[in-house]
Amino acid sequence: MQVLDYVIVFLYLGVMMFVGVMMHRKASGGIDSYFLGNRSMPWWMLGSSGMASNLDVTGTMINTALIFALGVSGFFIEIRGGVVLVMAIFMIFMGKWYRRSQVMTLAEWMHLRFGAGWQGDVARLTAAIGSILLTIAMVTFFSTGVGKFFSEFLGIPPFWGLPATFWAAFLMILLATTYTVSSGIYGVIFTDMIQGVLIFVSMVYVCYLAMTHYALPEVFSVSIPMKDGTFQALQTTRDAWTQVVPPWKADFDPDSGYAIYNLLGIAILFYFVRTMIEGYGGAGGYMAQRYFAARSDREAGKLSLLWIILLSFRWPFIVSVAMMGIVYSQTHGAIADPEHVLPVVVGHMIPIGMKGLIVAALMAAAMSTFDSTVNAGAAYWVKDIYQAYLNPRATEKQLVWQSRWVTVVIAGTGLVLSLTVKHINDIWGWITMGIAVGMLIPMLARWYWWRMNGAGFGMGTGVGMLSALVQRWLFPGWPEYVSFCFVALMALAGLLLGTYMTRPPDEKVLVEFYRRTRPFGWWRPIRAKFSPPDLERITRENRRDIISVLLAVPWQLALFLMWMMLILRQWETFRGLLLVLAVLSVGLYFLWYRHLGDEVKTEEVNLKYHAGTNM
Repeated sequence: MQVLDYVIVFLYLGVMMFVGVMMHRKASGGIDSYFLGNRSMPWWMLGSSGMASNLDVTGTMINTALIFALGVSGFFIEIRGGVVLVMAIFMIFMGKWYRRSQVMTLAEWMHLRFGAGWQGDVARLTAAIGSILLTIAMVTFFSTGVGKFFSEFLGIPPFWGLPATFWAAFLMILLATTYTVSSGIYGVIFTDMIQGVLIFVSMVYVCYLAMTHYALPEVFSVSIPMKDGTFQALQTTRDAWTQVVPPWKADFDPDSGYAIYNLLGIAILFYFVRTMIEGYGGAGGYMAQRYFAARSDREAGKLSLLWIILLSFRWPFIVSVAMMGIVYSQTHGAIADPEHVLPVVVGHMIPIGMKGLIVAALMAAAMSTFDSTVNAGAAYWVKDIYQAYLNPRATEKQLVWQSRWVTVVIAGTGLVLSLTVKHINDIWGWITMGIAVGMLIPMLARWYWWRMNGAGFGMGTGVGMLSALVQRWLFPGWPEYVSFCFVALMALAGLLLGTYMTRPPDEKVLVEFYRRTRPFGWWRPIRAKFSPPDLERITRENRRDIISVLLAVPWQLALFLMWMMLILRQWETFRGLLLVLAVLSVGLYFLWYRHLGDEVKTEEVNLKYHAGTNM
């Protein structure tokens, strides 16, 4: 980078720190201010912030690497997490269910669902500990990618026996932690909005540059990582690389890091199943936090819609960078490591000035993901462990200070663990198809099965996450879909065992939970407590949601793929996807959007007769 580039980067960093200091007083009012902004933020701010939080630089490096190596088929691999397909489900119903719960954290939600007795405590503690562990894993993932990317640009040498990637990640985490610790959710939301504008401008510029200055050759070479740390060149064609329908099988060397994708169709199927389970179970972390902070059901739906639309521009940016990386490889020698495509393209193919802007934007993407993840993770310690069990009489000042120091601990732990990770795709695959799966099955069942109790959630989550750790330690070479099946089945077994060994949740607890959230599923004994007119309205809403989500999932996929086909100049496919998108949009308008705000209100739901009848 040149002097102008560095000026732009340091100007951006100065603005971020200034915002963090300015928001310090607003966040110091208490933990409701620190973590939820007093539930007073408008939907467009929450949606814009959500988009920025999803655009992490580490995930962008993985997605770019997969598109570079596999073509458009790489998009379908990232259904496991990078496509964020769960947003379609949040848009239709999961977001409003969370909003109706009126809690601060996913773990606090457990008391609403399972009661304040020992079963609710077991579920709450298990969810809190599991979410903190998952947050640390995400910080490890974040640190690995950030270190790889920014060590290319900042010129930081290795010292004290630690690599340059560690110190680059340390610098970024130090900056992001400083304003996150100072300003809480206020700083997260406002900095995310500023960062979102910067990211959007940079994405539009790169897409314009790719469309107007570069084109894919007919035949070209890409590279894939090998298990021994080397890389192998592969030849492909433009038609194969841009094919929107992925092949059922691939033909990677058994010793390559991508050999797990040889049964590509099966892998994509498992990724889709995993994503649907996560969406229907309700993802936690900063995604749930945005909905806990929403002001109404209507705003929960609108923030989701904006979130998806803004997020769709990530994929034309990714395919633009991958295409530019291929052109660079043809003229300057192959880019051996696909995970280095993003820094190579930014470093060698972006002009002075714009390079500084894009580096600043990628810093923004990195820090917006980090601050949201850590702020949400810290809430589990403060609200669900410290205040709930260690110091119930803690003052608001003590709680805010707990929030700040645990943020530092989580960030530092994840940073240190990043020293053990070599490839970003490796740690991301384990997070999405391993340790996170330990919570997926219990998270799913809690919404749809009245009989499930806190003991079942606790045992299912504990067994599932322990199984993921054992798999990582003893069988690290398992394909991702095998890991998924193993962990999911162990979690299911633990859930069923814990549930049937103990009593059902208290009837009054279940009635109040259903009165607030009104999910569909196996709730017949509880639904019998409500008046027929209310049940009719609830059933009508549930039916609309179930049909709408069948439109929303392909709608989101078509939206993301459409922009990619535009960049690749695949006009026939682009027009087909545009038509599909238009038809699905009309269906969603009539089935979902025009009904926003018409949901049954909690205070209007009447019991048919008092709780106490045998179920």
